[in-house]
Formats: sequence, structure tokens, C-alpha cells
Amino acid sequence: MQTARPRFIAFAGLPGTGKSTMAEALANDLRAPVFAGDWLMGALKPHRVLDGLDWEAYDALYNGLIESLVTRQLLLGQSAISDNVIDDATAERWARLAAEHDADFHVVECVCGDTDLHRRRVEGRKRNIPNWHEIDWAHVERMRAEFPPLTVDRLTVDAVEPVEANLGAILRYLSPAPAAY
Repeated sequence: MQTARPRFIAFAGLPGTGKSTMAEALANDLRAPVFAGDWLMGALKPHRVLDGLDWEAYDALYNGLIESLVTRQLLLGQSAISDNVIDDATAERWARLAAEHDADFHVVECVCGDTDLHRRRVEGRKRNIPNWHEIDWAHVERMRAEFPPLTVDRLTVDAVEPVEANLGAILRYLSPAPAAY
């Protein structure tokens, strides 16, 4: 029987900043599912659901799927992790969603403080998501222009640091503060 409050942890940041790596590492530690937008969209692509969608409709579908899956976990009293690019409005909506289900909400923003490393990460990665495309540097630059920097309360981790160090920082961020005496 689970006694701790469930948590909804939203990993945010541009492609190639380590969101998936960190979300998956945390998922292994917490034994919670990760709902990654690119995997969801890859599942829909062969069914032509995405054909002809404008950005607003695509974004609503993308985030709506994640919200539905997270809601199901929270209704079961279980934690969930999201892995996608979000803005402040989405983070605020998700904070309300978590509160409605008596869950804690946390945002972890992944960045890469070294532009050359960030570009190499993007250009060299092969995610092998079925039915989904690899993202190039031009796509990252477009997303940088379209998504303003987050201003919501969050922890920021830098992909320049080792995964283990960033995971440790995330686990400390998620740990409840010790009781004051």
C-alpha cells in the first residue's frame, strides 16, 4: 500500500539537453512511468492522426495525451514523469492538475550550458523512436525561438555535468525537507 503522496515530475528543456536521459534515470529510481511526447507522437504517426494539424492543434494533442496518462496514474495514487518541451502555461496547468489529485508537482529543466556540446549531442544522437524523426540543430534553434525561457519554480540541471551528479541533484530537490524541531 502506497502511503506517500504521488508526484508528477515534468522534465522540460530543448531537445538534446538530457531530458529523456534524466527522466528515465529518475523513473528507474522511483519506479514511475515516463510519458514522453515524441514516443506518443511516433505511435500516432502511422495512423495519420497528425496530418494537417496546425501548431495549436498539435500542441493540444501532444500535451493532452500526456495529461490524460498522468491523470490516470494520479487517480491510482501513483507518480508519473513527463518528458517534453513545455512553457510556463503548461507547467502552471499541470501544477493545478497535480493539486486536484493531491499530488506534488515538480519541474526539472534540462539545459546544456555548452552550445558546441549541445549541438554535438543533437547531431550525434540516434533515439530510434519508431515512426519518429531525428531532430536536427535547425529544429532546436526553432524551438528555442518559439519557447520562451521558463520562469516557473524549477530545478535546472546542466547536461555538461555527469548524469549521476544531475540525478543526485534531482533526488535532493524531490526529497521532503527535514522536519524542524
